Amino acid sequence: MTKLEGVLPAIRNMKDFEKVLVSNHENIIFLETRLSQIKSLVKHAHDHHKNVFLHVDLVQGLKVDEYGLEYLVNDIHVDGIVTTKANVITMAKKHNITGIQRLFALDSHALDHNLKICKRVRPDYIEVLPGVIPSILKEIHEETEIPVIAGGLIRTEEDVNRALDGNAIAVTTSNRKLWEF
Repeated sequence: MTKLEGVLPAIRNMKDFEKVLVSNHENIIFLETRLSQIKSLVKHAHDHHKNVFLHVDLVQGLKVDEYGLEYLVNDIHVDGIVTTKANVITMAKKHNITGIQRLFALDSHALDHNLKICKRVRPDYIEVLPGVIPSILKEIHEETEIPVIAGGLIRTEEDVNRALDGNAIAVTTSNRKLWEF
């Protein structure tokens, strides 16, 4: 399992990708892309010694089933995946890649439901959105004993610090200004 910590750049476009390639970040997350772009993007990132995590739910043209994940692992060589789907985390574990379960903390009912799923599936990491509520980050970590990543609505250095103080081991953000924090 790849160790994740600190600020993790979340890539939305080619300008972001070009910027992160020359950064000191070891790990990057592709949020939105097309199936036809993935192979060259991952190869280019690997050539620059970056670990690539792909938010598989947001890849246009990819069906995230056993065969789709097999393609990402064997042909594309992604280092890990991000998904909201428990069955995809299970498949990622089967293929020995890092699985990040994205969890939306919308209300108490959604949180309880998602915690049950995470306890059953045991992803490598849980990404919590929005990631600006330290008490919820801490609760999720204590309840599951799974490392927590804060994501969503992280806008300032103060947001990053609060998330990390709330037991998050990392923060994902597409805000380029925070990548160097």
